Amino acid sequence: MARGAGGRVKIKLDENLPAELSVVLQSKGHDVHTVADEGLTAASDPDVFAAVVREGRMFMTQDLDFSDVRKFRPGTHPGIALIRLREPSRRVLIQRLREVFEIEPVENWTQCFVVISNTKLRVQTP
Repeated sequence: MARGAGGRVKIKLDENLPAELSVVLQSKGHDVHTVADEGLTAASDPDVFAAVVREGRMFMTQDLDFSDVRKFRPGTHPGIALIRLREPSRRVLIQRLREVFEIEPVENWTQCFVVISNTKLRVQTP
């Protein structure tokens, strides 16, 4: 399960997201691990995803290899949040995710497939 105690969410950030995002999400009370901190940088997608599942963490990524909802059906994993911004600069990524985590009930994203764009949020539930 990606849900931690007290509404906090257990998250793993992919290596394609800014490291500062970890600090931002931790400041909101979430339990955040990064692919880089765990020595999984350059690991294969299946190895990274196996760690996500083993640890029960929602996986946040920009990697389109995780965009196939048929392969990553809601309910078959702890949760995937795919970030698809038009111009995903470090500043824009952090600002957009800060906004999402302030206004959305992310603790309800357990086992969901979520797509976050510049202006929209789509949550596919199990």
